[in-house]
Amino acid sequence: MSDFEYPRPQLVRDKWQNLNGTWQFAYDDDRRYCRPDEGIEWTQQIQVPYAPETKLSGIHDTGFHTVAWYRLEFDMQDRGERTILHFGAVDYEARVWVNDRLVCTHQGGHTSFCADITDALVEGQRQVIVLRAEDDPHDLAKPRGKQDWQLEPHSIWYPRTTGIWQTVWLEQVPATYLKGIRWTPHFDGFEIGCDIQAAGDRREKLTVEVKLWHGEVLLADDEYKLMGQEAHRKIAISDPGIDDSRNDLLWSPEKPTLLDVELTLRCDGIELETVRSYTALRSVAINRDRFMLNGRPYPLRLVLDQGYWPDSGITAPNDAALKRDVELAKLMGFNGVRKHQKIEDPRYLYWADKLGLMVWEEMPSAYSFSPKSMTRLIKEWQEAIERDYSHPCVIVWVPFNESWGVPNLTSMQAHRNAVEALYHMTRMMDSTRPVIGNDGWEASATDILGIHDYDSDPQRIKARYEVSDPARTLFDQRRPGGRILTLDGFPHRGQPIVLTEFGGIAFDTSAPDIDTWGYSRAMTADAFYEQYTALLKVVNETQMFSGFCYTQFADTYQEANGLLNADRTPKIPFEKISAATRSVQLVAQDPPEPV
Repeated sequence: MSDFEYPRPQLVRDKWQNLNGTWQFAYDDDRRYCRPDEGIEWTQQIQVPYAPETKLSGIHDTGFHTVAWYRLEFDMQDRGERTILHFGAVDYEARVWVNDRLVCTHQGGHTSFCADITDALVEGQRQVIVLRAEDDPHDLAKPRGKQDWQLEPHSIWYPRTTGIWQTVWLEQVPATYLKGIRWTPHFDGFEIGCDIQAAGDRREKLTVEVKLWHGEVLLADDEYKLMGQEAHRKIAISDPGIDDSRNDLLWSPEKPTLLDVELTLRCDGIELETVRSYTALRSVAINRDRFMLNGRPYPLRLVLDQGYWPDSGITAPNDAALKRDVELAKLMGFNGVRKHQKIEDPRYLYWADKLGLMVWEEMPSAYSFSPKSMTRLIKEWQEAIERDYSHPCVIVWVPFNESWGVPNLTSMQAHRNAVEALYHMTRMMDSTRPVIGNDGWEASATDILGIHDYDSDPQRIKARYEVSDPARTLFDQRRPGGRILTLDGFPHRGQPIVLTEFGGIAFDTSAPDIDTWGYSRAMTADAFYEQYTALLKVVNETQMFSGFCYTQFADTYQEANGLLNADRTPKIPFEKISAATRSVQLVAQDPPEPV
């Protein structure tokens, strides 16, 4: 990998080492081993970062396994004053040893973690990392998203993901180093909030210099003193006073302007290290019944994206595949995606930032409700928000989907309390973005009312939502999917209404009526195009909606309701999909450039 593929794109260092590749591997279904020095039999090899359920891992075992062990012996390419070992994501509970020394533990299958392994390294020999991943396939009280609890995937559930599924890497840092950077755009004041955290040896007289560029133009060059290894400042950007010039600095899907950043940490004037980052100036907000981007009403045209690939599962086959998925969503006329039941790799968010694609981030659900499941979910959701807070592409947080994990919202106060608590906790952690407490139906605390409706008849959709008095007609009398849209005590208060799941037209170009699943079905490409066009025309023209999210981006295992096949080839020409998505007249034109 090059710097261009750095696993943490908003805090980049020069000295790092990619540890992906061939590792030793062993299952331990009987939980025989607790430590790496207990005689583990390394019977297989695996290609990291692909889960053992996938073809690209070299294992391709989709059975039930409780514990998996990983081992890597490697040479250090470089050595700094401190060495930090990073794991992008390990499903579900990880214990990590370096040279037989326990260096960290982590619980949560979708978020990153790291450890300072400096004291565990041994001079003059190869280093050894061993990881134990425990992931009980029958545990329904952990956040698991779309991972099936049955042996074979069925309906909308997919193969399981065990162990390492994102990049493993090292970075070299000085004794005192920059640990974290948090960017907060303040659109009204034309300012960028900057929260900086140092770590390592505590030193006096620490300062950080922040340089901010728009292209070749230097916008700011400030130096701040760190108090208690932290600095919290706002960087004012000069307002040229001309709307067009101001708009040149704003991020949007149509013009994804990123501001490059260089941060230099110093102690008593002596440079310790320099890192690179980026940010953007943009705002997302709610104004009555409209979603607002940069102070203007902005119609949402989203597509539901599961983030799976045929041979590599939940892990992209490479960085180019992540970039291509962003490009394809835009090519099909969408301005955003709803990442469904998955906390996506930061490299995807980087490409969405850079190329201009909005992202709704959604927490993978647990399937059962208990204090244990909620404790797990809250911890992991907090880590996800903290990790992805600074990405300008992220515009909405969604802690719950379709009452999964809280199935009795209409009758059990504890389930309602969980949704309301997660809503308010999310708003506490990030007051700059809207939050949907429970997407789909049975809404309580929420900034946007998301509705899931898979009715395949465009005229019924039109009749259901073209109503003059939605508070009475829609919320009291009509129940899409047989579920109430708002809970008692939480009437619609004028929030934007977004059709966050609809469509789901299954069309399999190779086996149109065999072994595939969808909410409705088309038997030919022409029928698929006609159904999609008619449905999108009604949804685009329905004044009640502030936006929509079509199901779905690509076929995913047995679910054949994608606009694209699983290999990302289109089922109908891209120009037809794009015109229908935007409900514009398709005119004869030159074919689009290949992506």
